[in-house]
Amino acid sequence: MFKELLKLSEEPLKSKIKDLYFSKFNYVGTKIDFCITQNLGLLGEVNLLWAEAKQGKSELKKSFVQLVLTMGKYKFYTEQTPNLLCAFDAEKIAFLPFSSLQEIFYQSDIDFSVTPSNHKSEQFLKLLKELDSILNTAQIFYYEKNDEELKNFIKENLTSENISKFKIDKNNFVSIYHKWNKMVKDTISIDWNLAKESGIIDADFYLADLLSNENETISQNLFAILKKDYYEFNKTKSHLGSIINERTSFKDNQKAHHEFWAIYERPPRKEFWDYIIKRRDLLVDQDIRERKGAFFTPRIWVDKACEYLSKTFGENYEEEYYIWDLAGGTGNLLANFTNAKNIFCSTLDKADIDVIHERIKNGANLFEKQVFQFDFLNDEFFDEKDDKGHIKQKSKLPLNLQEILKDENKRKKLIIFINPPYAEAGTTATRNNTGKNKEKVARENKICERYKDILGKANNELFAQFFIRIYCEIEGAILASFSTLKYVNSTNFIKFRESFKAKFLKGFMVPAYTFDNVKGNFPIGFLIWDMSKKEEIKKIKLDIFNENGNFLGRKNFYSDKCNFLSSFGKISFDKNKIQLCHFTAKGNDLQNQNGVFIENFEKTRTKSGGVHIFVELNNFLEICISFSVRHAINATWINDRDQFLYPNDLYENDDEFKSDCLAFMLFHRQNKISSKEGINHFIPFSEKELGITKEAFKSDFMYKFIKGKIKDENSLFDDELTKIEFSPQANELLKAGKELFKYYHTHSEDKNYLVNASLYDIKEFFQGRDEKGKMNRPSKAKDEHYKALLSDLNTALNALAKKLEPKIYEYGFLKE
Repeated sequence: MFKELLKLSEEPLKSKIKDLYFSKFNYVGTKIDFCITQNLGLLGEVNLLWAEAKQGKSELKKSFVQLVLTMGKYKFYTEQTPNLLCAFDAEKIAFLPFSSLQEIFYQSDIDFSVTPSNHKSEQFLKLLKELDSILNTAQIFYYEKNDEELKNFIKENLTSENISKFKIDKNNFVSIYHKWNKMVKDTISIDWNLAKESGIIDADFYLADLLSNENETISQNLFAILKKDYYEFNKTKSHLGSIINERTSFKDNQKAHHEFWAIYERPPRKEFWDYIIKRRDLLVDQDIRERKGAFFTPRIWVDKACEYLSKTFGENYEEEYYIWDLAGGTGNLLANFTNAKNIFCSTLDKADIDVIHERIKNGANLFEKQVFQFDFLNDEFFDEKDDKGHIKQKSKLPLNLQEILKDENKRKKLIIFINPPYAEAGTTATRNNTGKNKEKVARENKICERYKDILGKANNELFAQFFIRIYCEIEGAILASFSTLKYVNSTNFIKFRESFKAKFLKGFMVPAYTFDNVKGNFPIGFLIWDMSKKEEIKKIKLDIFNENGNFLGRKNFYSDKCNFLSSFGKISFDKNKIQLCHFTAKGNDLQNQNGVFIENFEKTRTKSGGVHIFVELNNFLEICISFSVRHAINATWINDRDQFLYPNDLYENDDEFKSDCLAFMLFHRQNKISSKEGINHFIPFSEKELGITKEAFKSDFMYKFIKGKIKDENSLFDDELTKIEFSPQANELLKAGKELFKYYHTHSEDKNYLVNASLYDIKEFFQGRDEKGKMNRPSKAKDEHYKALLSDLNTALNALAKKLEPKIYEYGFLKE
């Protein structure tokens, strides 16, 4: 019987396994392959098991990884998760407790946007390696050899007797909050907008529920306190004024509340309480977190930053220097310091202050009076007085900190140690679903208005506003901050750097994705500046550490006042000349590679910024060069912010470099020329070379250009341009391209065939598009010969890229 399973395809196999082992349970079809549930009365329809199924024989470890990526991609881990995860094929089945893999969903360096079924992706292989030790603990049963043992395992682990209320711990309290948010939040009688103005958010009610026993909150240090059938606001923890009442109840007589907490056990074990309160930041809405900078600095980088402070100022610097974290959150950046009298912490959110005060009672090495609520972008450092010297508005800063700020010598011993808010307004990166810039992000504060002329475009970024106020109003202090490295070399910070002059002391850079809830392959740096020494930023060198804290080397960053590549190849458009294509170049650094492409005509000006250049014969090679140097070197988190510069003159006499760039541009994926959208001037082969006999191409420009058959428009004589001579690497690329084009033209009888097809059209022909209209990946193509030819093309393209790389640095397009 079990041998017959090997002959089944995936769907019949799942049905057979259901009948053999899970017949007493319900089977639910979802994006998860195999989902077993059971109705357990008050608990409702409960997930018992989620599984990934494969026909035939397979590697179950890979199936588990695919299941994890599926759960992450669709955020199934925020739903009612099962006790068991499972992977099976036609030979065997394996089980793991969900709790053993739970932590992975809250790590910031996992890219869950990848295709879960692509077992060769970098993210899949990384996760497979990371989870190996856990996957080795899976219990495996072979159907033929372990049939009885398997049935007993299922009986013992998937019955209502061992499934009572779900336990909440430090790993799942966030996912359970999301469910609470859906089921309970809207049944509470409160105006959430008014509550938010008072500093109270829905998470405060969830914590009141969670840290309660018999429907009464145990901890008295939260914003909201549950009192059986209503919530009471903690007067000592909030400033309610007349905005909201002192208590609030439920709209539905607490029905949804009772139903929800019938499923989950509370309170959690006491050992988790401090962690859950401390990580309240994970429950804050994304837009609020960005504005307040409520993000948790990983302990590995807190330790490394303190190590660099010690290297810079000596082992006993805590005795000599003052420390102020003025974007403190819940205070984790200050965990390593021991000299409490010299440490100050402030933050915008009063709830965070309360968390720190609670931690102080449990042994945190801080003084309560030196931990205070302060809006750094709006509040003033000192008392505001009228003309007669009477105090109109009292400062929130402790007096001893005010004294330090007023004393020039003490200010020089003040280290502003921060991980400031990173939110940004005014760019496509921070636009919401309406297409409009985020409201109130980096706007509507006093510092934004006060320093707008100094900041220029940098005024879009909150961290720049923090930096400029620190620089201008805490003159001569030490700035030791985590941040992106834009302010060192970005074109948007040129005006900022004209004012910010300080001596760089030490620093390091790490991957941004290691920070809580930060996505993207770019660096975050920790840089120490002595603001008492006015030096123009020209070049800094940072130590590089990978996600595990291993030293990788050092990297230079430059902020020279020089011309950038964005001005290379620009001409005044002449409508009487043939327009070959349109070139778009977004940004001026490696992170914007996807915004650098050529197309038939200008379509994107209203959608994105950047440089837009019409390409004609007299700037064609310059655009080939600009395009190719932007794409020949892959962006990594280390080089992501490197700026492309206007080259030196050496490239002008290097014809091989120019021809290499031409070949590279012709076959790169960002060449988006399509014969469906206009004339395709970019076919580098003749009809005869490709075996085409029915009709001629509409344009033979590229073939003639390569052969030197195009007239030089700048010559006083009717001279033809010189024939292009290609390097061996470029010739290999052209050869691979020709084979791909030739193969496409053997499909001339197909209804979708285009005689003037571009490389982009050929890829679309074989790969197709998904339901959203996006071109499928090459792996989706059904034609194996096409995939082999495309692989050969990409191999040749990569070889040519490696040849171009050293010349990109030699000719000054990038600095090492």
